[in-house]
Amino acid sequence: MNIEEFRNYCLSLPGVEETMPWATDRNAYNRGLLCFSVAGKWFCFVQIDEFAFCNLKCPPELAEELREAYEGIRPGWHMNKRHWNSVYFDSDVPVPKLLELVRLAYDTVAAKLPKALREQLGH
Repeated sequence: MNIEEFRNYCLSLPGVEETMPWATDRNAYNRGLLCFSVAGKWFCFVQIDEFAFCNLKCPPELAEELREAYEGIRPGWHMNKRHWNSVYFDSDVPVPKLLELVRLAYDTVAAKLPKALREQLGH
């Protein structure tokens, strides 16, 4: 999977927007961070130049279980370790599982949106 395939999948989810909130940051790494959100709430971000891993929102009760099951899933880098996992692309996490986890991240965030927004998204 490459960055464009990953990006296209994220954008295929209902109501998803992408931003690069640190596009003018002094730090080159930060400038390359692409964030995906629904209703302004982040569920995923990835560094587009390195494309080594993505950070995904995760229900706390599942986060640790996933880390134990896959070497390529670790506590969220620079994020709240209880709610975020870093999922490495070149690892033991198969692409279908990665996409499932992106969808889980999206669903986790969408489920907490106001009812009217959830209905608008078909959630």
